Amino acid sequence: MKVIFSRDFVALILSVAVVGLGTGATLPLTALALTDAGYGTDVVGLLTAAQAAGGLLVVPLTSRIAARFSGRQVIVGAVLAVALATALMQFTSNLWVWGVLRVVCGVALMLLFTVGEAWVNQLADDASRARVIAIYATHFTLFQMTGPVLVSRIAPFAGWRFLACGAVFLLALPMLAAIRATPRVAGEHEPHGNWRHVLPRMPALVVGTGFFALFDTLALSLIPLFAMAHGFAASVAVLFASALLLGDTTLQFPIGWLADHLGRERVHIGAAVVVVLLLALLPWAVATPWLCWPLLYVLGGAAGAIYTLSLVACGERFRGAALVSASSLVGASWSVASFGGPLVAGALMKRIGNDALIGVLLASALSFLFAALWEKRRAAVRALQ
Repeated sequence: MKVIFSRDFVALILSVAVVGLGTGATLPLTALALTDAGYGTDVVGLLTAAQAAGGLLVVPLTSRIAARFSGRQVIVGAVLAVALATALMQFTSNLWVWGVLRVVCGVALMLLFTVGEAWVNQLADDASRARVIAIYATHFTLFQMTGPVLVSRIAPFAGWRFLACGAVFLLALPMLAAIRATPRVAGEHEPHGNWRHVLPRMPALVVGTGFFALFDTLALSLIPLFAMAHGFAASVAVLFASALLLGDTTLQFPIGWLADHLGRERVHIGAAVVVVLLLALLPWAVATPWLCWPLLYVLGGAAGAIYTLSLVACGERFRGAALVSASSLVGASWSVASFGGPLVAGALMKRIGNDALIGVLLASALSFLFAALWEKRRAAVRALQ
């Protein structure tokens, strides 16, 4: 656990967390600005998709970039790019230009999170890896949750609000400058670092990331509608998302501690079982407040653990260029699920009813559980050969 108290780890965690603050502010601010300008949700969705597309475009190149530059150089470059792209949105209202700028943000953020997660995994040792990754995830979530609060403060100042968001990203630079060791997270000529070699070794991790990306997106956007359909007032329904995020934020370190002591795979599968059971109970528990709120809290923590422990598993299975490729595949899975999932869930809720949201999340969680059990069985068969 020495890494947690190291200067480099603290600086890296805080710098990525500040980026989370900027991201948590920029996305809702963009939606607000478009709505104020008279555009509909279709345009907001297209710009969101543009950022996701930018992230997917750079996935095949991440290993090469990480091999060519040090971790700090990549993250500093990404911070400067996303800060500039966000600030430039202040000076034009052309949707095509905004689309290009969101693509640039997507490229920069994909590189930043890929290299940042690989770097944190590299700093951690196997004995404390789950707790270290849990600290990373907790700090990022906390800062990202603060982003909408920042938007509420700067939104009325239309003349400089995107400039302010761009400046937030730059706050990460002094922290990055405090990092003493700046290793490359991938070597120049490491074999089997290509994503085509890595993907067959991590199908459950990709599915698990996709599940949590879907869960995270729907918790913020559609679960209040589910609550309102069950008779809750809008002011209370939005607290469903808060309860889920509170569980996600506060339970990651305890679950990480369990994973370090009981075994990452066992806790990973256990978290999936908890998520499946609680999702199945939620439509009935929602009528009983004393049961509903604790259920939402634990559900948020267990769902977040699926993502956190997927990152931990990447660090256990891969090193160097392969670890960077694995982190980029995690990011790609997040982008695809967070873009396509709400479209599917929204359409099903409109056609079937708001309880279809729980069905979508349950199907996604079961997909991860089956994938994790299949991976475990495959590993056991290989061990016997």
